[in-house]
Amino acid sequence: MAEQQTWQWSSRIAVTEAESENIFYGVLKRGMDIFLTFALLILLSPLLLLIALLIKLDSPGPVIFTQERVGAKRQKLGRQRVWLVQNFKFYKFRSMVQDADPSLHEAYIKDFVEGRAQPTPESGGKFKLTNDPRVTRVGCFLRKFSLDELPQLFNVLKGDMSLVGPRPVPTYEVAGYRPRHHHRFAAMPGITGWWQVKGRCRVSFEDMIRMDLDYIRNASLWFDLKILFLTIPAVLSRRGAE
Repeated sequence: MAEQQTWQWSSRIAVTEAESENIFYGVLKRGMDIFLTFALLILLSPLLLLIALLIKLDSPGPVIFTQERVGAKRQKLGRQRVWLVQNFKFYKFRSMVQDADPSLHEAYIKDFVEGRAQPTPESGGKFKLTNDPRVTRVGCFLRKFSLDELPQLFNVLKGDMSLVGPRPVPTYEVAGYRPRHHHRFAAMPGITGWWQVKGRCRVSFEDMIRMDLDYIRNASLWFDLKILFLTIPAVLSRRGAE
């Protein structure tokens, strides 16, 4: 297996008045996250157990895949509110063979961030790594319906993520960011978000950044609820999914 390089992120992004969350909104958002996450875990528990069983039967290796991702948490520093950008342990159902070589995905993400990746007929017009030999049979099905993302509900309970927000990204993606791209970290990362329901893998990296910033500027409880409802048809239609 190729050696994987990792980066440890720890920085702070100052939040301007135009970008800052209303404290009341922040409390309501966290309350909604906890309530809906507990409800979903209870409702989906039979499905989670079935997926775990299918993964174990399909290929050797752990059921849960963990990876270092980069996200942000809001902190109070004196009188100023800042976003602390840092690594956290991110959970997914394993959709690849055990100990899959990460270099293939790292190379594609580097091209995506730097604007060299282009959608092709083979990818269905998506900015997506296709025909990935590392993906298992069960993993292919899980990815089509975004079921591999369900363990991130535990990230929400831990407080590392929200149900709605910019997607958490691998450390090797952030390594290619320019300073202006870091403004997408002025929000807690989410399982779903504006990019996921409106663009997902059908837009360029710069358009993804623009959508994340649009969400941050317009963040509200109503906007979060709208995105959650839009997630249902986006998942069922498999729009942008592998």
